[in-house]
Amino acid sequence: MENPKIIICDCDHKDVETEKAVFDAAGMDFKWLHCTTQEAVIEQCQGAVCFLNQYTRMDKKIFEAIPTLKFIVRYGVGVDNVNLADATEYGVQVCNVPDYGTNEVADQALGLMLSLTRKVHMIGNMTKAGVWNYIEAVPVHRLSTRTVGLIGAGRIGQAFAHRVYALGCKVIAYDAAYGKPGFQAPDYIEFKKSADEVLAQADILSLHCGLSPETKGMMNDAAFAKMKEGAYFLNVARGGLVDEEALERALSSGKLAGAGIDVVCAEPLSKDSPLFQHENVVVTPHMGWYSEESAVELNRKCAEETVRFLKGEPVHYPVNTPKK
Repeated sequence: MENPKIIICDCDHKDVETEKAVFDAAGMDFKWLHCTTQEAVIEQCQGAVCFLNQYTRMDKKIFEAIPTLKFIVRYGVGVDNVNLADATEYGVQVCNVPDYGTNEVADQALGLMLSLTRKVHMIGNMTKAGVWNYIEAVPVHRLSTRTVGLIGAGRIGQAFAHRVYALGCKVIAYDAAYGKPGFQAPDYIEFKKSADEVLAQADILSLHCGLSPETKGMMNDAAFAKMKEGAYFLNVARGGLVDEEALERALSSGKLAGAGIDVVCAEPLSKDSPLFQHENVVVTPHMGWYSEESAVELNRKCAEETVRFLKGEPVHYPVNTPKK
């Protein structure tokens, strides 16, 4: 049987009922596969025009082998597994869904921040072990005396800023797009001219920027050295932004008072990771994006973007401009 134009080439969802409802309403057929390698994609997806993709690497190898492919929408915000230069060269439109989990990721960052600054995770474990003494949590500071620093102040960064500002925190930020046409942000965020200024002034530092060759490993020994003694560090953005060995050194030396991490360089983080040796570290399994509502929204928007493309309508979330 000939493949339909639309193929969900890989995703780890329990079902694709949301996508099916969208495609059925548009009168379009699709196929759900579980291709975990490029070889499987090439073998099983011949003739496809549109891919809904989560993990499998998309690059020149795929585009040459499946010349009918003209569209990829990725389940998520990042498109790290898609070579955009190759896609552009081969005339493949790439899209993402940048706005489906904004509130969820901001909530995750807030949850990590409160768990660390109020010592909830650490002291909770001690209490369960029979230590009933708040002194074990000293020091805890009033949030209205704390400065929260953001590296990146886009959708998620601003949503997080809104939450911590409501708690009385001062909010500072660095974003390379600040001051450029189209960039908007609330007045209560105080923008700095450099990331170094944010590092030096933040009691709580939270990453909300994308991963690129320029930002990869940006949080290294030099960056942690610029931070305040006893500051907290949060990463709900991309694991590759952080040199994890440098982070461990900053924790071991006492430079950092704690860290909250939802993303790591290689998932899953090994149970033998030295980061797990620190009671003042909270690690969650890349779940910041998740709520029941955001999961449905992500699937629906991927399918709707595919339908728009096949109908010749403007797509809502393009991340490249393919050659014709």
